[in-house]
Amino acid sequence: MKAAELFVRCLENEGVQYVFGIPGEENIDVMDALLGSSIHFITTRHEQGAAFMADVYGRLTGRAGVCFSTLGPGATNLVTGVADANMDRAPVVAIAGQGATTRLHKESHQILDLVNLFEPISKYSTQLREPEIVAEVVRKAFKVAEAEKPGCSFIDFPENIAKMDAADKQPLRVQSAMPPRPPQEKIQQAAHVISQARFPLIMAGNGVLRAGASEALVQFAEKLRIPVANTFMAKGVIPFSHELALGAVGLQADDYVSCGFDRADVIICVGYDIVEYHPHLWHRDRSRKIVHIDSLPAEVDEYYILEVGVIGDLAEALRGIQSVAEPHQDYLASSLRDTIVEESRAHAQDQGFPVKPQKIMWDLRQVLDPADVVISDVGAHKMWMARMYQAERPNTCIISNGFAAMGIALPGAIAAKLAQPERVVVAVTGDAGFMMNSQEIETALRIGTPLVVLIWSDSKYGLIEWHQMKHFGRSSNIEFANPDFVKYAESFGAKGYRVNSVDELVPTLEQAIADDTVVIVDCPVDYTENMKLTQKLGELVCPI
Repeated sequence: MKAAELFVRCLENEGVQYVFGIPGEENIDVMDALLGSSIHFITTRHEQGAAFMADVYGRLTGRAGVCFSTLGPGATNLVTGVADANMDRAPVVAIAGQGATTRLHKESHQILDLVNLFEPISKYSTQLREPEIVAEVVRKAFKVAEAEKPGCSFIDFPENIAKMDAADKQPLRVQSAMPPRPPQEKIQQAAHVISQARFPLIMAGNGVLRAGASEALVQFAEKLRIPVANTFMAKGVIPFSHELALGAVGLQADDYVSCGFDRADVIICVGYDIVEYHPHLWHRDRSRKIVHIDSLPAEVDEYYILEVGVIGDLAEALRGIQSVAEPHQDYLASSLRDTIVEESRAHAQDQGFPVKPQKIMWDLRQVLDPADVVISDVGAHKMWMARMYQAERPNTCIISNGFAAMGIALPGAIAAKLAQPERVVVAVTGDAGFMMNSQEIETALRIGTPLVVLIWSDSKYGLIEWHQMKHFGRSSNIEFANPDFVKYAESFGAKGYRVNSVDELVPTLEQAIADDTVVIVDCPVDYTENMKLTQKLGELVCPI
């Protein structure tokens, strides 16, 4: 058995269903071994698309998504998606072919030191130098990638090692550690701090979703009567319709939910990473008591000094604290929540065209079922999605916010459909982000993953213009031209629709879903609302 064949058997042993990537000269032995495997190789049109697919697949399933490239430029094309997965805590195993070890010591065609290239953007980066270590390396790569806090492992696989005999080596038994039980002493300390609080507030982060602790969090909030704000990456951790939900926090500017943080004297951070929303934005005066409930100790930051930290299984920690802490009065969820809900409905009947972002949010929510999935790209639309899309269930609104890489929506939607084929999947993207990986339309059609791509069209880098206008009052070099998106979609064999009036948006989305294929919806957006929002938040008067 060749090392390449053992490698594929090890992937099978890890439960891998899909490998996303592009074949190349230096990975042909692995590609050949995959022919007899139960693993489906998804041939993509760009390695960045493959890495984004692995990223979103890992985030939705909790199992490492796998992406695969050849050496040199193939491997460097993986970098953006790998970095995104690693910073967004998505488990991924990235694999790259490499030139023979006989030429790695010298200047040679397409040779880069890939292990050192990927080391800063991964949890584990290594090279297969002998066929005997294949099973150990693969097992470690998956174990490290999937362990809290998850991220990326990278394997460099030289072509001559792939051809060598692996003798009688076999895949290793899959093992994973259970999260430890939180210390009872810390549970008591946290319960005391929370019980003594006058105005406690919960900030739920992405770690709650990863731990499958959303139900435990809602029960904790209900039992203790404490309102919940969530980060962009934790949308749906508590249903937006819940009386204790305050929506998403994460804008650089003050927002209504920021009023809750300003009023709070104890902030309970559950499954929160500071990369999601830096504490200097919500804890400026460093006067609040912070209770940190997470799988790992808190990052050291001068704005995030703990009163108490509870480390271990999140659901067990929440249940333990709620069993001994004293319930509170519902101090925020009435006036503040009423304001947030009212704003979300304010543009439900808006007839302006191009369509206002708030109206797109409202109409999209009306069309989709609570379990359907939206994947947001990065741009001005992301700020509106994060702020106003009403997620009702965990992992139904996927936002890249650690690394925040443009181009993730379309490849991410393909992965989401593979992971959850029973659900409708919508990629919400700007025209700029869409064009960065639009070639993956062909991939989606070829592998039969129906999805809807909703493009917010303004022919600009809208988020950058937003920042330029805030800082300088003028824009610089942000405009571009788009193709005819309907014809562009049709050239691939997909369907395309253009929204020509605000009344067309809902029926167009409904038709796109019913078409049960890859559909591109071009919707002109009125981004003059961006600066109106900036002005409104700048004049914010807290309703509490």
